[in-house]
Amino acid sequence: MLRTPSGGAPDGTAATAGGLMSIGTVLNVLRDEFPEVTISKIRFLESEGLVEPQRTPSGYRKFGPDDVERLAQVLRMQRDHYLPLRVIREHLEAVERGEDVRLPSVGQHDEEDPAGPTVARIGRDELLAAAGIDERELAEWESYGLLTPLPEGLYDAEAVTVAGLVLELGRFGIEPRHLRVMKAAADREAGLVDQVVAPLRRHRNPQTRAHAEERSKELAGLVVRLHAALVQSALGVRLP
Repeated sequence: MLRTPSGGAPDGTAATAGGLMSIGTVLNVLRDEFPEVTISKIRFLESEGLVEPQRTPSGYRKFGPDDVERLAQVLRMQRDHYLPLRVIREHLEAVERGEDVRLPSVGQHDEEDPAGPTVARIGRDELLAAAGIDERELAEWESYGLLTPLPEGLYDAEAVTVAGLVLELGRFGIEPRHLRVMKAAADREAGLVDQVVAPLRRHRNPQTRAHAEERSKELAGLVVRLHAALVQSALGVRLP
């Protein structure tokens, strides 16, 4: 369960006396678990009918605790199960009707490797549906290296996240061709991490090889935090 603020702070900054929150407050609550979420993402989920916040007479959105928890459910199902929004909406509606439904699954998984955990894979049609894009857009993004299919024609699960962020940036006028420099930087950063953990992956001891996965995650997290800090420093801003 998410921890939501309470109290009677002024409109637009925190929860109201009735327990309602501005979209900015909701963003801060969700970012504890979903650091990549944005106000644009919340608005998009609302436009897709996944949450229906109240509106003040002046048109401001006001979210209750149930709205925030529902948003968290949607974001978890996207993150953990790679489900299209249509499937998520249908599942939540069935649950609200009291139906005994199982969470649907999308995509495939590789067989578990002794050196690491299972790796989620998603098909091309599933990626298109989850991201809400068409073949032309996907082909364009692939031409710039932003998304790359695996040899078997599938995509890793992070492709859904990448697609969503490319769309978010597009709303600000940043086109896919502009993102090639970010992809090049990401590849260099990934190469640095891989250089450090490569000896662990080649080790004869299975436990040592398994440790390489955890070390990769730890290093990747540090690299991402450093990258974010450097960008913020260069722009002279600080993200909430």
